[in-house]
Amino acid sequence: MTTALAPRDPVTDHLLTPQNAALLIIDYQPLQVGTITSMDRQLLVDNIVRVARMSKTYGLPIVTTTVNVKSGLNLPMLEQLQALTPGVEPIDRLSINAWEDPAFRNAVSATGRKKLLMTALWTEVCLAFPALDALAEGYEVYPIVDAVGGTTLEAHRAGLDRIVQAGAKPVSWVMVICELQRSWARAETVPDFKDILFGHTHETIGN
Repeated sequence: MTTALAPRDPVTDHLLTPQNAALLIIDYQPLQVGTITSMDRQLLVDNIVRVARMSKTYGLPIVTTTVNVKSGLNLPMLEQLQALTPGVEPIDRLSINAWEDPAFRNAVSATGRKKLLMTALWTEVCLAFPALDALAEGYEVYPIVDAVGGTTLEAHRAGLDRIVQAGAKPVSWVMVICELQRSWARAETVPDFKDILFGHTHETIGN
């Protein structure tokens, strides 16, 4: 059997690791999900649940946010995501751009991580705006492209194009989980890795 190279420093590794990345989940609320037309909504929900599950498996710091819940104008974050992020209180805000909310920005800073896995609804607004701001402040931004959605396919693509041109690094959820696992020798996370990657997920959209 071929011997694997010694693991690199997980903090300074240029690839994503459980020790150098954080996950941002922005505005996964029923109303926003219901307006997505850039991809199948059920698949969108399945994929963001996979993302949350893998972040829990690998112990990534997670920051979640909602918009207009306390004002009574919107419903809370999807119940499936709430169940996977116990102890993580969503930061509710009024600003369209989450980065313009001090509580959100401070929570991101408090993770101590510079590699940000970003997910949001919509791609062209609630992903694009904070991603551009984070990039401007020296963060590395990794939009998980198959766990985000826009109001139209064209809007989704325009949002991704804009942040990629600014320096964002697009990834898929499969790419991320394999990058975090990195080796079958990391036996403690292999069962969850296999279940998330090969299991059948079918979550409901409603709250």
